[in-house]
Parts: sequence; structure tokens; C-alpha cells
Amino acid sequence: MRQLGERAKAASRVLAGARSSVKDDALVNAAAELVDRADQILEANAADLAASDQAGVAPTIQDRLRLTEGRIAAMAAGLEEVAAHPDPLGGVAAGWTRPNGLRISQVVVPLGVVAVIYENRPNVTADAAGLCLKSGNAALLRGSSAALRSNQAIAAAIRSGIGEAGLPEDCLVLVEDVRRESAVELMKLRGLIDCLVPRGGPDLIASVLENATVPYVIDGDGNCHVYVDAAADLDMALAITVNAKTQRPSVCNAAESLLVHRKVAAEFLPRVAKALDAEGVEMVGDPAARALVPEMGEATDADFSKEFLDLKISVAVVDDLDSAIAHITRHGSGHTEAIITTDLKAAERFAREVDAAAVMVNASTRFTDGEQFGFGAEIGISTQKLHARGPMGLKQLTTLKYVVHGDGQIRA
Repeated sequence: MRQLGERAKAASRVLAGARSSVKDDALVNAAAELVDRADQILEANAADLAASDQAGVAPTIQDRLRLTEGRIAAMAAGLEEVAAHPDPLGGVAAGWTRPNGLRISQVVVPLGVVAVIYENRPNVTADAAGLCLKSGNAALLRGSSAALRSNQAIAAAIRSGIGEAGLPEDCLVLVEDVRRESAVELMKLRGLIDCLVPRGGPDLIASVLENATVPYVIDGDGNCHVYVDAAADLDMALAITVNAKTQRPSVCNAAESLLVHRKVAAEFLPRVAKALDAEGVEMVGDPAARALVPEMGEATDADFSKEFLDLKISVAVVDDLDSAIAHITRHGSGHTEAIITTDLKAAERFAREVDAAAVMVNASTRFTDGEQFGFGAEIGISTQKLHARGPMGLKQLTTLKYVVHGDGQIRA
């Protein structure tokens, strides 16, 4: 593992000084390689899917693993979009002159080596590699055993594109040892890894908190809420709730909990229950919700804090905005929270008081996404507050360095 880290570190030093045009050529080449090798990638993915099916993996989790020609094309388009973004490096974030004549600047520089540990989603291999390359960072990637063949095929294509542009192929290093022990070894590569991004479930996050000796940014659970306020447009609320839950239920920005103001619950809950049932969603709720939708299952306290990543949602009826905010404060994970309302004051207060990486007003939680925010892609969605929060794009993969110019000043 240390050898892999050293290879990535060596590549990062070359990449940090690479011209923007060379990095962009590498990204465009990598995109072309993905398209050209689509058949090989799909063959590798089919083997991963067959193994997961034999292991009895849930369909929603298999959806995260599954690649199609369209998803490969989207991965390639993502790399091209990242290439089209301005280079985040080299700019001066701030500058000033001191009374003694020293000219101080804050210059944007890469982090160095960014490691990502992720589960099931092979598209992360392309997204992470592309963002790291553009921002001048080497990517050290460790996917799950379930997606190993897919990740190997994708990484091979991208490494080839990087090499064609004259950059070290080790700007992307894939860890092919998928034992749990290897993940722990990766977390301990202090001096080689400058930032670790774990993208996975509670077990992975717990392991990072226990074992990591490198700096990390937590890509945490997405127990996202949709709160339907007393002043909500109920047609809008219905469309947003169904989209937030069902558009892709296996991802972290899917809605897991629905809160409905008591004043509109009798009208709204039967409607949304019918719409969600048509999409195969299981609903579990508190006594007030179940009184309005008797076929709804009973929710435990744990259900309100759970990230289902499946066609299941917890439901609660709340008395007012205070109760909605209190519920989210208790059960939320700090990812994305949404309010549906026509009351501007309620929306402003919700946005101000809810502590989350993203707050949606009259929009689906599914928009918390690097591509949807205009970043081109994302390396993860941070639910912590340092050094990044929310979708992590190019800017979030950089840091600042002070450069000081003088004319021979010495300190008295």
C-alpha cells in the first residue's frame, strides 16, 4: 500500500506543475478512451453484476453498481465538462501590502494526493480521477470488491488517456487489494495522502474515525427530509416528494423522511401515499400519519434516523415549523433538507436554522450534486464543516499558500 501511495505522491509533484492545456488534453483523451472501451467496461461490469446477484445484493444497491452505454457516455461527458472548466490553480485569492512594504498573496494550489474509498459506484472512479487531475491532484482510489472488475476497466482507460497527454499514468492509482485490511492501511498513509474522502456507509465512516491518521473529509449519511409546510403548494409538494424519494432511491441525496404540517396532513398524506405506493415505496409513520393512511406501517424511532437507500420512507405529522426543525435537528444527518412553502418568512427561517450542507426551498433534495450545481462532477458531498461542506468540486480540492515578496526587509 505504501508503494502505491509513493507512486501517487511522485505523480502529484509532476501534475502540480502541469500546464492547463496538458491536463485538459488528458481529460479529453480519457473521455475518448472510455467510449472506445465501452464494450470491455460493460463486460467487466456484467461480471460484477452477476457476482452481486449471486450474493443476493438488493436491487437498489445493484443499481448503483450497474453501468450502461448511457452511463459510460455520461462519465465521458463529465470528464469533458471538467476539462472545459477554468483551471482552479494559480489564481490569487487575496493580496495586500503591509506598512513595512511586504506584499502578501494567497495563491491557490493543489492538495497533493487525494484518496477516495468508495462502495459499489464505478462512476466515482471517473468522477474522482477527472476532478483530481484538473485540480492538480493525484488520485489514489480504492473501490469495493463488488465493483473491482468495473473499476479496473475504467481506470485502465483513464490511465491510458493520461499517458497519451504526456502525464504520468500514476496521476490515477487504483488500489486493487479490496480486503478490509487494505482500507485501514490506506487510512494510515500519513505523509503520502493529503486528503481522504470516504464515500460509504456507517461502517466505513466508523472505520475512518477509528483508524485514519491522514486528514479526511467525511462524506456522511444522507438522511434527507422533505418538510411540507402549512403554506405549501400541495401539487408542487407531491411532485417534489415523489421525485426526491423515487428518482434514484439508492443515493445519498434521496429523501428518506417526510414531514407534513398538521394543517395540510389530512389533504396531502392520502395523495402522496397513493403516488408513492404506485412507485413501490413502503411508508412507515408516526401515529398521526397512520391515522390518516391506515395501511402505512408503524415507524420506530430508529426509522426516523435511518438512511434507507431503498424504496422506503418514514413519515411524521408535525404541529408547526418549530416542530419540523426540531425533528430534523434530532434525526437529520446534515446532508440536505427541503421545505415546500409559499411563505417567504417560513422559508427564510428554515434555511437559516436548519444545520445542513444544503437547504432546498421548493426543490427536490436530488439537486444536491456537483454536476447539478455546475461543478462538472463531484468527489463527494461533505457533511462536515472543515475544510469543505456540500458537493466537493474543483475549488474544494485546492488549498491556499502564502507567497510573500519583499525588498530585503528584516524583522526587528
